Amino acid sequence: MTNALNVDQPVSTQRVWSMLMADAAIARYVPEAALWHYEHGLLLKSIEQVWHATGQVKYWHFIKDIVESFVAADGSIRTYRTEEYNLDQINPGKLLFTLWYATGDERYRAAAQRLRQQLQFQPRTQSGGFWHKLIYPFQMWLDGIYMAAPFYAEYALRFEEPAGFDDLARQIMLIEQHTRDPQTGLLYHAWDESKQQRWANPDTGCSPHFWGRAMGWYAMALVDVLDYLPAEHAARPAIVGILNRLIEAVLKVQDSATGLWYQVLDQGTRAGNYLEASASCMFVYAIAKAVRKCYIPIEHLACAQKGYHGIVARFVRLDDRGLANLDGTCAVAGLGGMPYRDGSYDYYIHEPIATNDYKGVGAFILAAVEIEQAAQ
Repeated sequence: MTNALNVDQPVSTQRVWSMLMADAAIARYVPEAALWHYEHGLLLKSIEQVWHATGQVKYWHFIKDIVESFVAADGSIRTYRTEEYNLDQINPGKLLFTLWYATGDERYRAAAQRLRQQLQFQPRTQSGGFWHKLIYPFQMWLDGIYMAAPFYAEYALRFEEPAGFDDLARQIMLIEQHTRDPQTGLLYHAWDESKQQRWANPDTGCSPHFWGRAMGWYAMALVDVLDYLPAEHAARPAIVGILNRLIEAVLKVQDSATGLWYQVLDQGTRAGNYLEASASCMFVYAIAKAVRKCYIPIEHLACAQKGYHGIVARFVRLDDRGLANLDGTCAVAGLGGMPYRDGSYDYYIHEPIATNDYKGVGAFILAAVEIEQAAQ
């Protein structure tokens, strides 16, 4: 079915998009199948923003029930394993602060400290960057900045750990230094310091292409980290500068007809490439929030609004039950591993495309909340 709502409706009605998608995600959620996993963390964090925007307690109770089911009295976390040293597993930790503040239950503080301990011992490149995972030696991925840095920033603020701000700023600046293409301003998906991976450029160590969602993760990380990085921190102007450079590069590859972004960002006209939902949602969120926070010029809001309209028109639909659905999300894309993912153009365009994937749904809800707020 096609969607039954008009994105040009007034904001009083438009609020329904963030709520409808959150309500649908809750209706489809299977708690028994839940994992301490970055995708679930993104979805729950987006629903948290709907709670803040609407004040409806049903969203709070959903988040609380899910997170509570993972965290034991001693702060141990079901399905989480420190020894994996996987940055993806840090992302759900952002929810612990919300639970700790709201309930005063010390289990959430202990769980946050457990995740912080992982970062303390996370393997690093020689230049100090976090490995994305223990099984990916000497590799920094754009994805990993989102997975770890916003949690790290809030932890550093709440636990008065100024050295944490210095460290997370180094992560942000280091990966831009190594992955940014000087011609386009776009960032490659990952960087291998050892230059030994088959996917790595032997001269730069970078992966071969600009993958949309990887840059989307990084863009969201920048605007979220700035929520917690002190105004007087020496690295703050540099991070705002990175954000501005990134947004300028991303807007140059925004599809003029639809307002959306392609799976492989700079090759929109190449056979097999396609407009992808999760990256488009992530860019809309990052741009709209950056405008709201006055990090980037206000005229960029129109680009975010155009992207949002394109997302709703192309990817969002209501089914026969009245539940909102999001089509068009690349289900997964990575580098290395087994079977080996070589980062080629052919690889990126042939990964499965999914409906209601949390990476897309969570990013859509975040984008919807921002666009709805901008329209008020």
